[in-house]
Amino acid sequence: MVEVKEVGEVYKCEICGNVVKVLEVGGAELICCGEPMTLQK
Repeated sequence: MVEVKEVGEVYKCEICGNVVKVLEVGGAELICCGEPMTLQK
């Protein structure tokens, strides 16, 4: 499980390609298409 830790992190859904940039940290894991999103380096 990858929890959101910092503003500015970028996550991508490997299934549909959605991309999310963190604007406010809530500390939870981001889920899309029923699967965890992956942190982009």
